[in-house]
Amino acid sequence: MPKEELEAEGPMDPKYRVAPRMFKHLIGKDHVDFRTSQQQDASQFLQYFLEQIDRAEAKHDREMISLSNLFSFQTEERIVCNTDQKIKYKDSAAETIWSLRVPMEKAEVLPSDSELKEEPEQKKQKQDGEVKKEIPTITFSQCLDAWSSETTLDDLRWPHLQNGIHPAISTTRFKTFPRYLWIQIQRYELGPDWQPIKLEVNLDIPESIDLSHYKGAGPQDNESLVPKEQEEVTTEMAGAQSEISEAALGQLMDMGFGMNGCKRALMAVGGSDTEAAMNWIFEHNQDPDFNDPLPDSSTTAPSTSNGSGIDESVVLSLVESLQMFTIDQVRAALTETNGAADRAADWLFSHMDDLDGAIANLQGNNAPDSQEAGQKVELEDGEGKYEMVGMISHIGKNTGSGHYVAHIKRKDNGKWVIYNDEKVALSENPPIEHAYLYLFQRADTFGSPNSLYS
Repeated sequence: MPKEELEAEGPMDPKYRVAPRMFKHLIGKDHVDFRTSQQQDASQFLQYFLEQIDRAEAKHDREMISLSNLFSFQTEERIVCNTDQKIKYKDSAAETIWSLRVPMEKAEVLPSDSELKEEPEQKKQKQDGEVKKEIPTITFSQCLDAWSSETTLDDLRWPHLQNGIHPAISTTRFKTFPRYLWIQIQRYELGPDWQPIKLEVNLDIPESIDLSHYKGAGPQDNESLVPKEQEEVTTEMAGAQSEISEAALGQLMDMGFGMNGCKRALMAVGGSDTEAAMNWIFEHNQDPDFNDPLPDSSTTAPSTSNGSGIDESVVLSLVESLQMFTIDQVRAALTETNGAADRAADWLFSHMDDLDGAIANLQGNNAPDSQEAGQKVELEDGEGKYEMVGMISHIGKNTGSGHYVAHIKRKDNGKWVIYNDEKVALSENPPIEHAYLYLFQRADTFGSPNSLYS
């Protein structure tokens, strides 16, 4: 349409608007879950959206810096062996959402300002009348403490100790601070029937946060590290996997199939036969594990250990006891936790909101050859001070139903604006304590665009 006609009719004309439902259909039309009318998790949709943008940009220009790089960060895990006090550091794959557990055991019911001012007679009348449900409060610092606290690993396998199993202590810290930080608050827990239940809890989170204290320092001169040659052997074993033709994988994905399903099909037919893989997909695309992530190594007949050094008997034992995860998912979790069964179970449950994405990140981190081929981009880093600029809230009592709304803070006046489907308005009382996803911008980047995107 000519610019003159658009200006004459006005940009506010409804026919020029893109409704949220239309946007979701456009982005999720090729996804097994997002193409349905059922409500899906906002963090999963956000990650899928970023992946789709990255894929489109790579197809257009492989030298282009991915948009997700603005949100990407790494964490480092420091693991101390209790037997000989030797230390090893393990960097995570690049992540785009920082997921924090809610330590409900520390939540407290706090009186509101109005309740503090109430007279005894008013309190008595309230007790005699309808009882209002009290919602506990948790502080953001308590969530940070739960994330950063020491974790005891009871059955970690150590290559430098003849592959023996010994306990260890693990701590996690940030390796890099991204320009934009998405924080997901895990407002759910598993019920008796293993179904997620939404937690009713208020989060006391400030609009300005300082994460500098949670930055890792890396190996120190006075630390005794696990012998490097042992770590290199472990890395080589973990990186071993069947050869999959990138060209064949790209052709299948261009037809609209998911990456995990395409990899599974190519693995089944030898790795490069596109036509045979297509036939396999048509026969198996309704399998329940079709889109499940594949492990890093071959998963043929069970044995004492596979190519990544993971004990297959532990894999099968966990699959049987948990009864809700596939063999590939359990094996990936064990690989991430160095063979620790209890920690692998915790990892699986803590990443249930986007298990496919979490495992895909692990697989990407275990492929150094592809990164060295020219695709790796150094992640942005800076000071750990952040300002809240947006949030996404879920309205509803169940995780599988309800409604999402977004809030954005204006830069010019600091006021909050609510985006509720096609309705946009100023928000007098933004529900900061109830949000599910928070978007923070690193304070040292305000007014300083990333030069790689200019």
